[in-house]
Amino acid sequence: MDNKYAVILGNLGNTCDRFLSSGYKEQLDKATMLKQASSINRVTGIELVGTWDIDESNVGEMKALLQDNNLQCASIIPDQFSQKRWGKGTFAAPDKAVRDAAVAEIKKSIDIAVEMECDMLNLWPGQDGFDYPLCANYIEEREWFVEGVRECAEYALKKNVKLALEYKIKEPRTHSYLARVSDTIFVVNQVGLDNVGVCIDTGHAFMAYENVGESIALLKMAGDKLFHMHFNDNYNAWDDDMIVGSIRLVEYFEILYWLRKTGYNRWYSMDQYPYREDGYGAIRSSVLYLQKMEAILNSVGMERVAELVARRDPIATSDFIRENLIK
Repeated sequence: MDNKYAVILGNLGNTCDRFLSSGYKEQLDKATMLKQASSINRVTGIELVGTWDIDESNVGEMKALLQDNNLQCASIIPDQFSQKRWGKGTFAAPDKAVRDAAVAEIKKSIDIAVEMECDMLNLWPGQDGFDYPLCANYIEEREWFVEGVRECAEYALKKNVKLALEYKIKEPRTHSYLARVSDTIFVVNQVGLDNVGVCIDTGHAFMAYENVGESIALLKMAGDKLFHMHFNDNYNAWDDDMIVGSIRLVEYFEILYWLRKTGYNRWYSMDQYPYREDGYGAIRSSVLYLQKMEAILNSVGMERVAELVARRDPIATSDFIRENLIK
């Protein structure tokens, strides 16, 4: 079965960083970005960020735009990170009123997802964590976090919507409560509901010095808890959000092998920030890179890769890389 490819809509538009807040490029309108996305080979899904791309006021308009471009809403990403009110956290915020507002915001996003015929929210609570020693009650705040996710998940369960928790070791906080795959599995187990799982953002995993193939395997062992994938690349030290495959070759081939081996059949979604590059060109390059790795895996076959892994021989692996991945 062919992989399903998606794009986070904003990746195709204007992108800014903390040094150039006005952005490096001119902002494209949503219709143009959707048309660009639909023109990329085998891209059939779009992820929409709450308040940036979609809210209660434009659901009908956005649904029509997606239909016009033969695109499906792959997920809604609630904005839990870019608003002042979330500056000290969402589910783990010390102010109960903020925690309640965060839960209400997620429930609103669940309702939007249902209207968009979308079965998943991707949650990245980037402001939930801490910055300094002796400035956080780790037990209390993690308990609040689990309680908030559970309340949202119970609401989502009634509407057949899944929640994927996306982890990142740091940024914007110096320490995130969802930092690594193991931390996130712990939270998923504490919530204890079938519709709560994990999103692996490859760049976030690289930052945490994870081997993404192993992370995929761990989520399989945790009970098929890999719900979503975000793809980008970096140099390990920071979330550079670069073109997929611009840095890594072997790791990405292994990632696709383990996704197939563990039966992952959901979206392969691009999540990167091409600040200075042409957005369409950068995203298209990422998709085509993954499709090239997919084609090589199809060509050599899963059995041959499984046999290679079973040998546990770095020399044999190097021979395989040279013969099959370097053309």
